[in-house]
Amino acid sequence: MDEKSNLEDAKAREYFGEKKEEETLKLPTEDPGSSTGDPSPEGGQDQHPTRLYKRRWVIVLLFSCYSLSNSYQWIQYGIISNIFVKFYGVSSFTIDWMSMIYMLTYIPFIFPVTWLLDKKGLRVIALVATGLNCAGTWIKVASAQPNLFPVTFLGQFCCSFAQVFILGMPSRLASVWFGSGEVSTACSIGVFGNQLGIAIGFLVPPILVPNVDDLGELAHHIRIMFYITAGVATFLFILVIFIFQERPKLPPTKAQALARNIPPEEYSYLASFKRLLCNKPFILLIISYGLNVGCFYALSTLLNRMIIIHYEDQEVTAGRIGLTIVIAGMVGSLICGFWLDKTKTYKQTTFAVYFMSLVGMIIYAATLNLGHLWVVFITAGALGFFMTGYLPLGFEYAVELTYPESEGTSSGLLNCSAQVFGIIFTISQGRIIDDYGTLEGNIFLCVFLLIGTIMTAFIKSDLRRQNTNRETKQAVEGRMAGHDHGATVLIPQTPPSQS
Repeated sequence: MDEKSNLEDAKAREYFGEKKEEETLKLPTEDPGSSTGDPSPEGGQDQHPTRLYKRRWVIVLLFSCYSLSNSYQWIQYGIISNIFVKFYGVSSFTIDWMSMIYMLTYIPFIFPVTWLLDKKGLRVIALVATGLNCAGTWIKVASAQPNLFPVTFLGQFCCSFAQVFILGMPSRLASVWFGSGEVSTACSIGVFGNQLGIAIGFLVPPILVPNVDDLGELAHHIRIMFYITAGVATFLFILVIFIFQERPKLPPTKAQALARNIPPEEYSYLASFKRLLCNKPFILLIISYGLNVGCFYALSTLLNRMIIIHYEDQEVTAGRIGLTIVIAGMVGSLICGFWLDKTKTYKQTTFAVYFMSLVGMIIYAATLNLGHLWVVFITAGALGFFMTGYLPLGFEYAVELTYPESEGTSSGLLNCSAQVFGIIFTISQGRIIDDYGTLEGNIFLCVFLLIGTIMTAFIKSDLRRQNTNRETKQAVEGRMAGHDHGATVLIPQTPPSQS
């Protein structure tokens, strides 16, 4: 009896020892610079393995750079609008359209571009974006003559068309390449490039193109500015051709792994679009986001006109004020992205930043005409920190509210709303400034920011992407815990004490 019991005990120890060793061998190993999926309850590799690649930082930085090159050209004309009015012999309203063409082009083309993003992926979209941007810059090089305004408008149209392939990409790129603990930060970096481009657009044109009376000399300065822009755009186009990658081999998160496993024949762009339009929290976000960003577009486009009214011959100063707005917003974007990754408090953060944008706009409107430029710098910086810092918040909140729908579609709808309100606000505020003054024009924007703040308060916070990642992780951990418990209770079934 003792020999039989000892033999059974030895077999039990051998069996469970081999089982545990087998499980250990099947666990995924950590690669430098990456994280892998959890083990399955059967002891093997998870059926949805995940990994983070170091290349993701190269991809998002390259995207930020070509986004910078494009957004710089959005404000390139508007910040020295009085100079281009004189050079091309057109009206101020016509030069305003050099900025508004970015908004107008986006509205009809975003839907086919979003469909193309879903069908062809990130690399094709990046190639088209940088190719169009490069072509537009070289067309502008040929337009640096007073009688060639239609040519410069064509170049600006090409660049505005390229923007359609860029503006909604940060959230999609972040989801495809980055882990759940860094996706908001990655989206902020993507938006960071766009903001930095606008900042350079405020700063550089007034320096490169001084307000001189000789049209020949003015043409020379404008041509130099266009050549620099074209050189940078061409270099970035070449980098995208050789470096930009479609997606990592393994997905970065469980949510992205599940999204990859949806068969193409089961995905319908039209059905996805309809589901988004039936998502009430997302509809509220679309409108409130459009109101906020539309105000920013109007403020940026008309900044030169507003500053010149109160501070004559201060084109360079107007550019520096615009730079202050955007630099402060870039800091706000990065802080907000980092904060979201740590806290996941999407609604609370979005509402707080929106409300502070309203407060900042009220203070800016009240102090613009006091005659003290240092005060304008301070109030403009505070306004920019919150108003521009709101941009990545809207993108990431939209992805959370609409998962598992395409990030490109949700971002596209947000940006479409922003372009519509941007055109309306720019035209309306411009007319109000001409007829009544800058204070009344800025109060006009304050009213709509108040409406947007109230709407944001009513958005129901349904964080679908975070819930999916959490539930998937809990399910795997629960199955693993159950398996380990089962092994533990089986081992002592034939202890030596019972022999």
